[in-house]
Amino acid sequence: MTFEMKQKVLFKHCDPAGIVFFPRYFEMMNDCVEAFFSDVLEWPFESFVGREGVPTASIETNFVAPSLHGDHLLIALVVERVGKTSFSYRMTAHCGEQKRFETRARLVFVNDRGRPQPWPDAIKAKLERQLEPAA
Repeated sequence: MTFEMKQKVLFKHCDPAGIVFFPRYFEMMNDCVEAFFSDVLEWPFESFVGREGVPTASIETNFVAPSLHGDHLLIALVVERVGKTSFSYRMTAHCGEQKRFETRARLVFVNDRGRPQPWPDAIKAKLERQLEPAA
C-alpha cells in the first residue's frame, strides 16, 4: 500500500536560486515518515520519541530533477520489508508526471540506549499490512 503526502515547496526549502537545497529534501522525507507513523500506524512520534526512537540506519537517494519554489510535490512511501527491529521503505516525489527524487531507507526501532529492539506487536502487524505485494 502507498502512503502519500502533499508538500508545497516553500521559500525555506530553497537556495538563493529558488531551487530546493538537497538537505531540505531529507527533511521532507522525514516529515513523510512522521506523518506515516501518525496517520497509518496511529503511533505519533511524540508518543514515544525521547524514550525510544526510529533512526535511519541507511538511506540511498537519487535526485532526478530540481524542484522550484512554489512547486507542488506528491511524496509517496511504500513499505518494502519488515524485520524484527527494522523496516525498509521506498519513497518517491513527483511534481505532476515528473519524478524529482527517489530514495530507499531502513529505519530501526531503538530503546533509550540506542540499541535495536523488537517492534511492539501491534505496530509490527500494522507495518506488515502495509507491505508492498510481491511482484
